[in-house]
Amino acid sequence: MSVMSGRSAVLIAGPTASGKSALALELAAQRDAVIVNADAMQVYDTLAVVTARPGAEDLARAEHRLYGFVPAATRFSTGRWLDAVQETIAETAERQLIFVGGTGLYFDALLNGFADIPAVPAEIALEVQLEIQALDAAERLALLRREDPETAARLKVADPQRVIRALAVKRATGQPISSFQNSPRASILEGWKIERLVLDPDREVLRERIARRFEAMFESGAVEEVEAILAQDIDPSLPAMKAIGVPEIADWLAGTLSREEALRLAITATHQYAKRQRTWFRNRMGDWPRQ
Repeated sequence: MSVMSGRSAVLIAGPTASGKSALALELAAQRDAVIVNADAMQVYDTLAVVTARPGAEDLARAEHRLYGFVPAATRFSTGRWLDAVQETIAETAERQLIFVGGTGLYFDALLNGFADIPAVPAEIALEVQLEIQALDAAERLALLRREDPETAARLKVADPQRVIRALAVKRATGQPISSFQNSPRASILEGWKIERLVLDPDREVLRERIARRFEAMFESGAVEEVEAILAQDIDPSLPAMKAIGVPEIADWLAGTLSREEALRLAITATHQYAKRQRTWFRNRMGDWPRQ
């Protein structure tokens, strides 16, 4: 990856509904900066409302990049996001970039680089997924120990997604995923002037914002978006199909949940997600300024 110096970027991280987009817009207006999406769900098309992408008014106020540019039927990766960021860097000349989002792994890859792990054929990933879906955590870990003991030793919990990823890479390439993760990495922002910030609002304030936002989503297009993505009949294991709000609204549309139950479950899932985001930012971005 090439090193580009003399440029600057602002990195704004924070849990969902913490006010990141509003702050990014304010800074972009002051600095004629370009806002770049750093949220793994906001990359997908179809789900503008469900994933709280910037609306038409916000898009008119500042230039936005990497929002809604990936088909929902795609399994998008952090490596591909970094490739898109490099294209954005090349296309925005000397303008400041404001990276804003809640995906900690994106920020980590942006600053520290990312292992170049080969793409795994979808059929291999699906084969592994089907193989482990009936296994409990101990059985998943035992399977991983047999095929990739080094990765198994690194895992504190045999999270299904991590096990699927490790096994799929091993079977597709013949090499353990650690052999790629241990390869030299470089930051694409090396030499840049970087400002970092984590938005960390009071927990109760955040809970109220999450509830209000999801209630508004139900009234402003979220249901129609879920109908549209269901009509595509895509693989339910794809990330876009797991976006918070999609399973809940789908169950409501199918008649297995009431509207109130779907709303409650979606809000609860968002609270849980925000908690996981806070944990990541506390553990991995502990030296970033808080606001």
